[in-house]
Amino acid sequence: MAKYTLVCVRHGESEWNKKNLFCGWHDADLSETGIVEAQNAGKMLKEKGYEFDIAFTSTLKRAIKTLYMVQEELVIWRRSYDTPPPALEPSDPRWSANDRRYSQYDAAVVPACECLKDTVARVLPYWHDIIVPTIKSGQRVLISAHGNSLRALVKYLKNIPDAEIPELNIPTGIPLVIEMDENMKYVKDYYLADEAEVKAAMERVANQGKAK
Repeated sequence: MAKYTLVCVRHGESEWNKKNLFCGWHDADLSETGIVEAQNAGKMLKEKGYEFDIAFTSTLKRAIKTLYMVQEELVIWRRSYDTPPPALEPSDPRWSANDRRYSQYDAAVVPACECLKDTVARVLPYWHDIIVPTIKSGQRVLISAHGNSLRALVKYLKNIPDAEIPELNIPTGIPLVIEMDENMKYVKDYYLADEAEVKAAMERVANQGKAK
């Protein structure tokens, strides 16, 4: 029986998603479609009566803007698991260690590339140390994050095997509700959109990883 509920929203389509490019830590902005998706996510949550006490997001603007747009609507406050993409050179302006937002971290801990396996290792300590205690305190939590971050979390909660995780596609801009028991064990999950809309959105995400 479910005791806790978590709501996650993958940021709306980014300009790089639109171009079929893997974003990773690159600070790509939302596309026009992504803006609409973020606004629609807020409308879905409002229609279903969801309210939140706290929200978590990353430092990248596509996730932050998605969260802002969701909040405004509420009027209350790539695919392989363990094969990373090509690593960036330290001289590459896209390398996140060159970004002042990560200046508090040793450059050695800022990845030059990251596969989903790496993301799982990065996400789970924050989940256990920060988000789980927040949920258990009784606060209503919303997470606005990225495809791989949310896939990492869902993989852990649903105990999805490594071999099956490449087939998990989390659509952009559709809230995902996850219910858990008193021990924070997965009970069930569902999207706040009809089945056809969710399926179409998942297919769009899956097609982003395919060659044109």
